[in-house]
Amino acid sequence: MAQATQLGARRTTVDDIFDNLRDDILSLRLKPGDKISEAEVAAQFGVSRQPVRDAFSRLSHLDLLLIRPQRATVVKRFSTRQIVKARFVRTAIEMEVLRRAADLCDTQGADLLTTALAAQEQAIKNADVEAFGALDYDFHETLCQIAQADFAFDVIMMEKSKVDRLCVLSLSKENRMPDLLEDHRAIAQAVTNHDPKKAVEVGRLHLARLDDTIERIAVTNANFFEPEGV
Repeated sequence: MAQATQLGARRTTVDDIFDNLRDDILSLRLKPGDKISEAEVAAQFGVSRQPVRDAFSRLSHLDLLLIRPQRATVVKRFSTRQIVKARFVRTAIEMEVLRRAADLCDTQGADLLTTALAAQEQAIKNADVEAFGALDYDFHETLCQIAQADFAFDVIMMEKSKVDRLCVLSLSKENRMPDLLEDHRAIAQAVTNHDPKKAVEVGRLHLARLDDTIERIAVTNANFFEPEGV
């Protein structure tokens, strides 16, 4: 589990615990089905159980932890139904973001996209899957900023977090980073060219790349998924 970091002046203990546990879950340092102890986390951070309990609650609301009364808390397994729902919601919102971004992109927005793509390229050269994953978040947040729809990223982030662990598996096992970078380049080009139709077309292709991967992982890592009907 990631070590606790020193708290910033504007951060709370709950924020710090939440961020560390969320990173551990999304990076698969904590795997679906792993048990997680409230007492052990509290000891690690040198705090009482209450902030740990609050962090657990936040993670539960993101569908990352399963809190069971009188039973051990576990890292949430993947739910096929929840994955379908999350991707449906994300696609609907992200396509509107791309339309707006293509309409509203200015020189500053284009510069931000260029900087984001350069950082992603460097992460690929470094074979840094975790850094690329973080930069992927940043890229989609930048698109929301260009679209003047910062609020949309909150929803995208929530839905994206429900499938990001699958993305980690696919990035590390299938070396999908170069393909995703090319998608991002095509999206950036469409946005900077003020071509909303092309931006949406490429955006849909980008999000659909995970379809086959999800099916394969459901077979090769069946223990990471909830039983059908759950």
